[in-house]
Amino acid sequence: MRGITRGTWAAGLVAVTLAAGLTACTGGESTQGAKACSKGTYAWSGVRRIERLTALGAPVSFKKKTASYRAHLKPVGDAVHRPTVTGVPAGAGAAGVIKALGAHLKVSEPLAGPSETDDAEADHYFEAATGDLKGAYYSWSWVGLVDADFTYTCGGDAPVKGHVRTWDKSGSGFMSCSDGPADRASGRTAARQTCPEGSKATKDA
Repeated sequence: MRGITRGTWAAGLVAVTLAAGLTACTGGESTQGAKACSKGTYAWSGVRRIERLTALGAPVSFKKKTASYRAHLKPVGDAVHRPTVTGVPAGAGAAGVIKALGAHLKVSEPLAGPSETDDAEADHYFEAATGDLKGAYYSWSWVGLVDADFTYTCGGDAPVKGHVRTWDKSGSGFMSCSDGPADRASGRTAARQTCPEGSKATKDA
């Protein structure tokens, strides 16, 4: 998995393991038959960021302090996210469009390219070794999707309109239900689905 970003963690968290594989995927639809033009300009619109909960651990409650914890995160919603580009300009390629979007957004790391997947059906595990776990906890993983529309103009050719969906970050979280709401939208969703009713983590979540 690329771009792993750790969220808000429980005190004493030592290790996280995400055993997920990245496999090849298609990059999107191309404008077949159009004249190739690779030095055009992009106009971006409708850029939207959406954080999606991708996998969730089973509810867990430690009656006494516990030395370690390991959970299998089960898929939630869409099992696989793939970068897609529709209306790929001839001569630009899906990877080129995604790279151009990354430059427009001034991202610190490259956006996920056509050869990457975020596969919630792969084996995702969360591990903590601390000796200080007590009470109810929840664990989850997430992906930060990016959607955008574009218009590509090159020379005297007719403008090409298209759409991109990719992601910039993915990660996991592990928190106590007795803490306040998570700072990530995916974490708040996970708490509502996992923590006991009335827990601090579910308030205003």
